Amino acid sequence: MAAQGRKNVHGKAGVRFKAGYTKSKHENKLRTLVTDLVKYERVTVTSGMVKELKSLADHMVTLGKRGDLHARRQAAAVLRNDEALAKVFGELASRYASRNGGYTRAIKAGVRLGDNAQKVMVEFVK
Repeated sequence: MAAQGRKNVHGKAGVRFKAGYTKSKHENKLRTLVTDLVKYERVTVTSGMVKELKSLADHMVTLGKRGDLHARRQAAAVLRNDEALAKVFGELASRYASRNGGYTRAIKAGVRLGDNAQKVMVEFVK
């Protein structure tokens, strides 16, 4: 029988009712992935993150194409460093100036050895 008194402490009953993977952790992971995708132009993730990652990365390129101050501040709220921000508004915006959407693609890359999770490589279209 579990202890009745204190909760969320180590001991005879263990840690109970501990919060798991929160929304803020998920959003931070997504921001880091988008920054890495912009910086390296290719990133490998599990299949669960692909849809959101592609959506956010495409939005960053769209903001870069817009190019005004408000778009730059919106992108700066998502991207982690100034290097990625400069790349979005410089190189990527000029590369995709004549393209209407579809800036990223996802290619299945097999399974991860540890837990057999489906890996997907997300990259910018050339």
